[in-house]
Amino acid sequence: MKFSDEFVELDGCRTHLRRGGSGAPLLYLHGASGAPAVMPFMEKLAERFDVLVPEHPGYGQSGEPEWLENMHDLAYFYLDFLKKLKLEKVFIIGSSIGGWLALEMAVRDTSRIASLVLIGPAGIKAPGLQPTDTFLLSSQDLLRHLFHDQKIVEARLAAPVTPGSIDLELKNRHTTARLGWEPRMHDPFLAKWLHRIDIPVKIVWGRQDRILPVAYADEFKKLIPQAEVHIIDNCGHLPQAEKPEEFLRIVCK
Repeated sequence: MKFSDEFVELDGCRTHLRRGGSGAPLLYLHGASGAPAVMPFMEKLAERFDVLVPEHPGYGQSGEPEWLENMHDLAYFYLDFLKKLKLEKVFIIGSSIGGWLALEMAVRDTSRIASLVLIGPAGIKAPGLQPTDTFLLSSQDLLRHLFHDQKIVEARLAAPVTPGSIDLELKNRHTTARLGWEPRMHDPFLAKWLHRIDIPVKIVWGRQDRILPVAYADEFKKLIPQAEVHIIDNCGHLPQAEKPEEFLRIVCK
């Protein structure tokens, strides 16, 4: 499935967008590592949906607007994004901080959103649970924490590194710090407003997630009672990459 490669000018930010497929619109909100390429699960989704994969402001090939200070700014930006592209009844999939972003959007305005799929979302604190502080990990250690299957890690570590890829990684890390340095990777005001979400929600978690423990799913279920929770065995923080077939069955059922 071929994806177009374009830029959208919005709110003073030149935003990189890949888009492919046809059908109902599906917006994929990437995590802290960015969205440097079209992945197999995106191509499969494009067989059923009009899939939009932007790189957030401050990430990848997108601009770095001065107004970007926190996740609230990014949520308002993407609500503007849906309006500018005239997207209605949008399915949103958000991974990690992209899941946090999807929640921040939904507590504000669900008028253009059909449903959410949240993959190991950040955004809240949970009693007795301690997430991994990813800011303290090297690039290699972060990769090892992201996946349960270390063969995937070794294959990715064997890929050639270019000056361009290093620059993009540093840019992504810098923006993640802007969004989640203090307080660490959560919004202390988000949990009390999650009851405002009035659309279907699916929460997907890898049972062996070493970034955000799977028990976070229980806390989200308490805060969003209508949410379906799906736990994938033998899987880390990125089910869409590590267990794409199981992930797609959950999304598309």
